[in-house]
Parts: sequence; C-alpha cells; structure tokens
Amino acid sequence: MSDLRERAQALDTGDALAPLRELFTLDDTVYLDGNSLGALPRHVPARVQEVLTREWGELRIRSWGESGWWTAPERIGDRIAPIVGAAAGQIVVGDSTSVNVFKALVAATRLAPEGRDEILVDARTFPTDGYIAASAARMTGHRIVPVDPADVPDALGPRTAAVLLNHVDYRSGRLHDLPGLTAAVRAAGAIAVWDLCHSAGALPVGLDEHGVDLAVGCTYKYLNGGPGSPAYLYVAERHQASFDSPLPGWTSHADPFAMTPGYTPADGAVRGRVGTPDILSMLALEASLDVWDGVGIEAVRAKSLALTDFFLECVEAYAPEGRVTSVTPAAHAERGSQVALRCDDAEPVMAELIARGVVGDLRRPDVLRFGFTPLYVGFADAERAARVLAGVLGAPTA
Repeated sequence: MSDLRERAQALDTGDALAPLRELFTLDDTVYLDGNSLGALPRHVPARVQEVLTREWGELRIRSWGESGWWTAPERIGDRIAPIVGAAAGQIVVGDSTSVNVFKALVAATRLAPEGRDEILVDARTFPTDGYIAASAARMTGHRIVPVDPADVPDALGPRTAAVLLNHVDYRSGRLHDLPGLTAAVRAAGAIAVWDLCHSAGALPVGLDEHGVDLAVGCTYKYLNGGPGSPAYLYVAERHQASFDSPLPGWTSHADPFAMTPGYTPADGAVRGRVGTPDILSMLALEASLDVWDGVGIEAVRAKSLALTDFFLECVEAYAPEGRVTSVTPAAHAERGSQVALRCDDAEPVMAELIARGVVGDLRRPDVLRFGFTPLYVGFADAERAARVLAGVLGAPTA
C-alpha cells in the first residue's frame, strides 16, 4: 500500500498538468464526479459579478453590442472548437443538449437522401437521447432502429437516413470508434450525429479530421462550464448551406432585427441558434474556458489514461476480491475518462464513499462511477479513492 502511495506522489511530481489544479476551487475531498459536473474555476465568480454589476447593472441593453452579448454563441463556439477538433465557424453555443439533439437529428433526416426512413440509435444511449430520437422519428415519419454501436456497420442500409451515437457510454465509460463508425455511416450515404457529452474535454475527438456531419455536447462536465451551462451544436461546413433546423428562431434569421414574417436562415453555424441566448450562463462558460488556454488535448488524454490505469491498479491491489468488477474496457482505445465498477450494494457504498470524502456517483442498480478530470485530478487522488473504497468494502487499510 505504501508503494502505491509513493508512486502516486512521484507521478504527481512529474505531472505537467498538475499546476492547473490551482485554477479550480477545490477542497480536501477527492472529486471524481467531473463527468457529471465539473469543478468551479476560481476566476469565474469575479467574471460573473462583472457581468451582473457592470454589463447588466450599468450598461443594460447596450451590452448586447458593447459587451459582445449578441455574438457570444458563435464566439464561445470558436473557443470550444479546438478542444473537439473543429475549425472556427462550425460550432454555435446555446440551448440544452436535448434541444440540440433534436435539432441535429431532424436536420440530419432532411440532409439525408430521399426515400430513407430509418434512424439508427445507440441501444444503450443516455435515455434523453433515446426519448428525443423517438419523438423526432414520429414527427418526421421515420422508424427508430436500436443498435449496439459495434453492430452499426452491419445495420446500415439503403433505408438508413441518420445514425445517433454516443462517443463515450455514460454508464460503462466505453469509448466507441468515432472515426470508423463515421466512415461507415458516410459510406452508406447516411448522416452521422455524435453526442460528445462524455468525451469533449477528456480526449481528442477530431470532428473535422474524421468527417463527422453533426455533433452535440454539453459544457458542464469536462469543460467546467457550470450547472446547466448551455450546450453546443456542430454543423460541418459542407452541410451549413443546406442545414434546415426544425427550430428556426429569430436569432438564426439572416436579418433578425428586420422582424419579417418569413424566415430566411443566416449563413453558417448561426443557423443552429434559436432564441435569445442565456447570457449569464453563457458568459460564465466563456470565462471557464480560459483554463484551456495553452492546454493540449493530447496531453489531457495521456494523463486521463494514466490516471484510470493507476486507479484500476490500486483497486485491484486494495479491494477485497470479488467485491467490485470493472465494466470499463481495459484497452485504451476503448476507454473514456471514467471507471465504472460493478458492485452489488452500489448505492450504500457510494453514499459511504461520499461521507468519507470521495465523491463519485452511481448508476442504478449496481454501477459505481468515477470520473477522472485530468485538469484537476491527481494520482494521489486516485490512490486515496481506491484506498477509501477498499475500507468501505471491508478491507483493512493503513
């Protein structure tokens, strides 16, 4: 046990990302729930206070122009773009992930060749994605086909209009083959739509490099945007001229202040906008993204894999045999930035972990989830979490 503690200290000493931890508001707990809600960057409260007191309190309506409120959705989209491997001008920020899934999926059916009436959906998808997909299918006259992501190539056919997939499975932490699956979907003449909620900010995505058509993601997990911070929509440049949003709002109009009864869409990713932006959350997110300045996503991925490897090693060394089993793939090519452990009494175990200062979460009935955010989680955190887990499970700890 002492050997693992010493290794953790050595790994933290050599970690080039370790200084980033000081940019966040953290306490003495081990916070392994950044895959649900990222930690607060220290400078964000001052920025939000400035928005409240000066931009809203003093400038008021003038801030739409003078403070850049109106252009925030595209400007912040361009801040997110390099994190997910996209060129500028293809991401717009706003609305929730659910709303953006709806926009993307309906638009995908409109981009697909005529005569196609099937939407393939990840059979293990986060429930809301499935609910939204089912509603979009009813509205557009399409049929939902649930499919395991690994089986997508065999399920594709001349009737496939669109495919909605999760880059990382929210329950198990499995990383799906975005490059290969996107290539297969496009070769079949369909439109690939990816949900990046559990990958953006934790690992390279490569939207442009891999030819993704449409993508959505949240900003309150690994991007640390704050609770309920707005999501984003990626529309590949090649699709922007024909992107037909099912929610054509006034802020996506080519001339929004003309207030004309007829709708003419704006050029570019702006077509993904709908209504008035949620400025307070939007600007808190923009400030939060400052922590990414100068940070390469490849370095983040390398640390993520090292952290999850080390945590799994510590769990194997410390935990009583047979009490927990990893459901997260061991292969790096198949792993996101979380570790999911199957545990028969997961709910009381997680409650006791939190009481002892290790904050993860669970997915009923039997999965303990531990999210590793490389910007502020260290190797000593991983070792301590495994040690405390072993104590909760009944193993003696020193």
